[in-house]
Amino acid sequence: MDAIRVPRGIRQPARKPLGLKRERALLRQGFRAVAGIDEVGRGPLAGPVVAAAVVLDMKRVPDGLADSKVLSPEQRDALFEKILASAEVGVASVPHGEIDAVNIRQASLAAMCRALAALPCTPDIALVDGNDPPKLPCPVETIVKGDAQIASIAAASIVAKVVRDRMMKRLAGAFPAYGFVRNVGYATAAHRAALTAHGPCPFHRASFAPVRAAEP
Repeated sequence: MDAIRVPRGIRQPARKPLGLKRERALLRQGFRAVAGIDEVGRGPLAGPVVAAAVVLDMKRVPDGLADSKVLSPEQRDALFEKILASAEVGVASVPHGEIDAVNIRQASLAAMCRALAALPCTPDIALVDGNDPPKLPCPVETIVKGDAQIASIAAASIVAKVVRDRMMKRLAGAFPAYGFVRNVGYATAAHRAALTAHGPCPFHRASFAPVRAAEP
């Protein structure tokens, strides 16, 4: 495919690089390990919710960290590998059955707790995306839209997104009718139509209204 030429005088929009201001401020205060935490998968009709906790190495921070939602799949995959190679990472998932048993909010908070526990190091403080703090064994600072502002949270959002997308694409092999390769479980029009035509698969979230409505 030919490259698209940008007319002179028109600049392409660029993402502002995420800084490490908050992490460095906490390190100056005496915290030794600052974890960023984020989750992916609250809204889908199928599959798990996945959370990641990332402690960046301040000397080896990958370039290009950003909210996973604004990155292309190729950019996420490349950054995922760089994060795993340079940072301490913990990942955890809560499956659809547990989501149905406790509700998606509690499942998301549980995934964050488990992701922190999966870290190979012990964080002194956690920076968490959103305004709903999980009960962690360390101080917690919540930051609304933190995945677009805080580098360590952005890294966690990338890891969680890549892990969950890969889980859903593997699931697509067993249940191709629902289009999990494309929608990774989210409630697209095609996914809803497949639910109506075929009913839920064993990995759909039975407590979610569109799934309940499609049950025979």
